[in-house]
Amino acid sequence: MTVAEAWNGPLGQHWAAHPDRYNAMLDGFDEALFDAASVSAGEQVADIGCGSGLTTRGAALRAAAGRVTGVDISEPLLARARELTPGERFPHVTYRLADAQTCAFEPGGYDLVISRGGVMFFADPVAAFTNLAGALRPGGRLAFICPQPARPDGEERKALGLLASLLGRDHTTEHAVATAMASLSEPERIHEVLGAAGFTGIGVTGVSAATCWGKDAADAVGFFVSRTPGLAVSDATRAAMTDALLPHESPRGVLLRAGVWVVTAHTP
Repeated sequence: MTVAEAWNGPLGQHWAAHPDRYNAMLDGFDEALFDAASVSAGEQVADIGCGSGLTTRGAALRAAAGRVTGVDISEPLLARARELTPGERFPHVTYRLADAQTCAFEPGGYDLVISRGGVMFFADPVAAFTNLAGALRPGGRLAFICPQPARPDGEERKALGLLASLLGRDHTTEHAVATAMASLSEPERIHEVLGAAGFTGIGVTGVSAATCWGKDAADAVGFFVSRTPGLAVSDATRAAMTDALLPHESPRGVLLRAGVWVVTAHTP
């Protein structure tokens, strides 16, 4: 299954059906993204891999006198984004079904490109970021987050790996997107790709935050299992998975620490 097929198939449908759950997993990084983006009121902003539109709406609230375009390859997620973006509150927001690698953006039409983890899935990263650079005006800005390398002892990796092993599955190879997610995990690679695409002033900063997987261990296990449609799980396996997450329960839910890179750059 290709990345596009996954995001237009069960994976994208699951994200579209559970936007609050997935946003809760990522919201610990939202402040870092928007601090790096520094959106101004009248700016023209493109949100790449916008998903259900949370970051698009966040950018729109900051660019109240500007224009914000959410771009994604997933029809299910864009349909959900449109449902969640009322036109009377966000008249300056539009959504576009497109692959940002090949999308015919207006040359120099944007002041800022942002992405919360949506830029790792390009078939040709240099070509994609070159296209995005062309969509930015001279001196335009790029700000995105992408996963840090998954350390074997990392809290999120260990916990999710344990759940997958209890299921008798390898969660890291379920989709083509798994490999793509690591495509920009090394800072040297980020500098290489963005430099080749014509960006300058490249900055890469590590940020760690807690990702929330559910209100309690049983809820988190139910959500984890639901990501594989039709998967049959015995009561004993579900109980063992719940026990594995009990140490991560907190008043705020099941929290697993993870790390991302906050990346900034600009066009000459």
